Amino acid sequence: MTRQSSQGTCTFCHKELSKAGMTRHLAACEQRAAVQAKIGGHPKGQKTRAFHLVVEGRQLRMYWLHLEVMGSTTLATLDRFLRAIWLECCGHLSAFEIGGMRYSVDAGMDDGWDMGGKNMRVRIDKVFSPGQVCSYEYDFGTTTELTLKVVSEQQVDAKGKAIQVLARNNTPLISCDVCGKPATSVCSQCIYENEGYLCDACAEAHACGEEMLLPVVNSPRAGMCGYTGPDPAYTP
Repeated sequence: MTRQSSQGTCTFCHKELSKAGMTRHLAACEQRAAVQAKIGGHPKGQKTRAFHLVVEGRQLRMYWLHLEVMGSTTLATLDRFLRAIWLECCGHLSAFEIGGMRYSVDAGMDDGWDMGGKNMRVRIDKVFSPGQVCSYEYDFGTTTELTLKVVSEQQVDAKGKAIQVLARNNTPLISCDVCGKPATSVCSQCIYENEGYLCDACAEAHACGEEMLLPVVNSPRAGMCGYTGPDPAYTP
């Protein structure tokens, strides 16, 4: 599969822009401002810190999310969110790497999986600051790697969501590696050779067999392990 950039859609006004263009747009989006004003209600309402994050696939940068995350949100909550929208398949372990410190779901456990470092029960306003770049890993065997960038910090109404999707990439258009038609499946074995995207017809004849095929989904974990898409219970 050829690496590609992608357009994305603003949650508030539905305008389509590039990842970088979306950063500028969100700072001035009138519909976003209107929603924030509605949530805020009284001008003297309680405010809290929030961070604008851009999350993207480390090597698959056409998959991206713009998020607003309340400062009181823990890394554990952010981890659960990323699993629900992008990653979860088999309950694998995960970890953030922030400022040289590793924050793991298993930190402090008395078993062979303890990777050291700290656990994720830490608020993000204790570890994030504007301009910071950190990393995240899900599944230490068939690993999906993400990069998180802290774009900005602002004061928002305390009544807002802990994590809100501001924008995300549109589903990339990926062609079948055999015939060029739109791909609907990906081979979980061939993907490691940067190929294996298949249309319905070519999937039937694929040498690795039907049991190796996974659906093409809008996630950097597409084609890996047993991932078939987001948690059905997830609502942005």
